[in-house]
Amino acid sequence: MTKSELIARLAESNPHLYQRDVERIVTTIFDEIAAALAQGDRVELRGFGAFSVKKRDARQGRNPRTGAQVSVQDKVIPFFKTGKQLRELLNTDSAE
Repeated sequence: MTKSELIARLAESNPHLYQRDVERIVTTIFDEIAAALAQGDRVELRGFGAFSVKKRDARQGRNPRTGAQVSVQDKVIPFFKTGKQLRELLNTDSAE
């Protein structure tokens, strides 16, 4: 599902809201999650999951095309861990 599909679905299920308002709400939520992660904070949505950041140390990598060694700098990456309710929902639906 893309962001625009999410907005369309939310607008359909909430006919009392304008689509532009739903779009503003979704964009604001995503922006706030991104801003919190940029500050190094953890964002937890109960029942859904938790967003956090992890640091990857610098290392030596390889160029897959040439095989030459490449220096990869340290970086911070986003990480998502699913919540218990979401995991259970996904596992019960796939078993049926």
